[in-house]
Amino acid sequence: MKRVVYVDNNATTRVADEVVEEMVPYFKELYGNPSSMHTFGGQLYKRMERARGKVADIIGATPPEIIFTSCGTESDNAAIRGVLESYPKKRHIVTTRVEHPAVFNLCKYLARKGYELTEISVDNQGLLDLDELRAAIRDDTAIVSIMHANNETGVIFPVEEAGQIIKEKGAVFHCDAVQAVGKLPLDMSRSTIDLLSLSGHKLHAPKGVGALYIRRGVKFQPLIVGGHHEHSKRAGTENVPYIMGLGKACELANEYMKEEQGRVKCLRDKLEENILANISNSRLNGHKTLRLPNTTNISFEYIEGEAILLLLDEVGICASSGSACTSGALEPSHVLRAMGVPFTAAHGSVRFSLSRYNTEEEIDYIAKNIPPIIKRLKDISPYVKEIEELEQKAVSTANRG
Repeated sequence: MKRVVYVDNNATTRVADEVVEEMVPYFKELYGNPSSMHTFGGQLYKRMERARGKVADIIGATPPEIIFTSCGTESDNAAIRGVLESYPKKRHIVTTRVEHPAVFNLCKYLARKGYELTEISVDNQGLLDLDELRAAIRDDTAIVSIMHANNETGVIFPVEEAGQIIKEKGAVFHCDAVQAVGKLPLDMSRSTIDLLSLSGHKLHAPKGVGALYIRRGVKFQPLIVGGHHEHSKRAGTENVPYIMGLGKACELANEYMKEEQGRVKCLRDKLEENILANISNSRLNGHKTLRLPNTTNISFEYIEGEAILLLLDEVGICASSGSACTSGALEPSHVLRAMGVPFTAAHGSVRFSLSRYNTEEEIDYIAKNIPPIIKRLKDISPYVKEIEELEQKAVSTANRG
C-alpha cells in the first residue's frame, strides 16, 4: 500500500479515535430522539447538553449561546442571514476580500439580491486594513463578517481590535473561526464578537457537524424554521452521534492546544525553512509570524500548483493549492490575488497544513521529495526556459558594457 503523508488538515482532519469511540453508542444502543417524552429518548438531551458545554468551553462561551449546525457553511449562512432578517432596514454588509467561499460567495449573492457590499482590503502579507474597516462601516451597516484566521495562508486577523471598531459604529460582528478553533485560545466572555462559526471536521470531529455561537441578547432569526429545537434557533432533529463527537473533539482540542502551538508549529517551521532555503524562486505567502501554528502557504514561481500536487500525490503526499471548497477552479486563489501575489507565483501555490498526528519523519519525507518534483517541473516549463534566456541575455549585455 502506498505511503500517505497527510498535510491537508485545513481541508479536513482525521477523526480522532476517542471521538469515534464517543459516537458509536449513539448509533446502536442510544438511538432515541432527544425531544421525546420517554426516558429512552429524553436521556439523550442531558448527554447532548454536556456536549454543548464542551463546545462552549473551547471558546469561552456559555452552553445556551451554542446552537448545533451541520457545518461551518451553514453556521456562516445562519449568522449573516439571521442578522440581516433581524435588521430589515439596514441593507449594507461589510466583509473582507479574503474570506472563505462560505462567506465570500454568500455576500456576493446577497449583493446581487440588492444589498450593498463593501470588501475590506489586505496588504501583501495578508493583514487587514483597520483604517479601511473603520471608514467602511455606516449607519445602515447591519453586519460585519471577518474571519479569525485565513484558511489558505493561516494569517490571523486582529479580530478584537476590529470588534472594538465595529461596536463603536453600532454594527453586529460575525467571525468565521472555523480554522482558529482548537488552534488558538478564544474567550467569548471577554470578546467583542457577537456570532462565531466553527466546524467539527477541522478539529478531528466528523464532517457534517458544526456550531454557531450567538451572544446572549443578539437579535437573530433562524435560517431553518420548523420545530423548537436548539432553543428555537435551528429547527431539525439533532444529529446526536455527531454532536457527541464534536463535544469530545472540543474537549481533546483543549487538551492538545499547547502541542498545536508548540510541537506542530516547530514541524511547520522546519518544513517551511527547508523548502525556502533549498528551492529557488519559492516564496512564503502570508505574514511570517501572525499565522496559525499549523499552516504554511508557499508559491513556486513559473510552475503550476496543480502539477505540483499531482506529483506530490504520486509519492503519497496530500497537500492542496488553497481552499478545498474552490478546488477545480482554473483561476488563481482570490486570497492570493487580494494580497497582490504576482500571477506567476499565485498559480504555483501549495498549502501545507499540519495536525497533531504529523511526525518529524513525515516532514523529512516531504522535504526530501519536493525539491526533485519542483526541478522536474521547472525543466519542462517554457516559462522557466524563457526567463533563463532573458537572464543570460541581460548578463551578456552587462558584460559587453
